[in-house]
Parts: sequence; C-alpha cells; structure tokens
Amino acid sequence: MKTAGMEFFCYHRDRPGSMALRYELLEEHWSYMDRYAAEMIARGPTFAEDGETLTGSVHIVDLPDPAAARAFAFDEPSYQAGAYRDVLLRRWRNMLGRTMWDFPGGRTGGDRFLVLGLGPEGDADLVVPPDQDELIAFGPLLSDDGAIWVGTAALVRAPDSDAARAVLDANRYAAVEVHAWEFGGRR
Repeated sequence: MKTAGMEFFCYHRDRPGSMALRYELLEEHWSYMDRYAAEMIARGPTFAEDGETLTGSVHIVDLPDPAAARAFAFDEPSYQAGAYRDVLLRRWRNMLGRTMWDFPGGRTGGDRFLVLGLGPEGDADLVVPPDQDELIAFGPLLSDDGAIWVGTAALVRAPDSDAARAVLDANRYAAVEVHAWEFGGRR
C-alpha cells in the first residue's frame, strides 16, 4: 500500500430517486476512482435492505492533505451531477494496516456491512475488537486536525446486520448505523 500522508473516510449518501443517474454515470465514476487506485484502502457501494437499491458509496483513501480529500469527495462525477444528498468526509486511521484487497476472507462469501458509530467527541482510545477475522477495515473517524475522536467506521463480514452492529459497543455512540455493503470497483 502506498502511503501519501493522511487517511480519509468518504461516504457519499445517495439522493432518493437518483439510482438511474448513478447507473448512467457508473463508467465516469469508475474512471474517476481509477485515478486513485494507488491511494485506495477500501471502496464499495452501500445498499438498502432489498440488496439492490443503491444508497451510497464508500471510499477510504490515503491522500496528501485535507484539501486533496475535499477535492476527491466533491469533484466526483456523481456528486457533481447531484446524485448524492450529502457527504460524510472525515479523517480516519487504518487500525488494521491493510487494504480491503488484503482481507483474508477475500471478495466473496458472506454478507458485508458498513458500520458507522457516530458519537460524542472523546478520546481516540479506540481498540480493535479481539476477533479481527471478519474485519475488512476498521478505524476511528477523527476531527479535521486528527486530534479528536468523533466516531468509528468499520467494514465487516457478518451473517446479518445485528452481528455487524455488535462490532461496536453501542453504549459508546450516540447512534450506530449499519448498511449493506460490497467490495467496489470494476466488475
């Protein structure tokens, strides 16, 4: 994995009714992301409970600085075209030290989820859960300067959303979101 400087978690959340636009822009989106292949830690779409309706797009990237991260997030073709309703962009720290392509479980087999623990500001004393076998990516969401913990983002393989949610201690967060997720990139 190439290290450029700072890791960022970017979650573009779809605007309701934008699925046709997302599919129309799919090749542009992939071409844009291809430019960041060396910096990519993880990527992939999130889905509604039906497993088919897109709800967002996750990218974890290693970039030189916050300005580069903002450019990455807001120059993305689907964002520019209005397909997304909002963007969660946060500093992040790769506590597993690997990319999703290094996940021992591979690209297939089992259900995968994005788990977001959003919480009050506090110390960034987050520890990796002891059973790491099902973690694809894991790390704290941080303030812009990287000093304050504001939540946690995890990509996990789990039998269901409840098991995925259990990766985070719900008592530590104001809210925990779980989204169906799959490995992204060109098929």
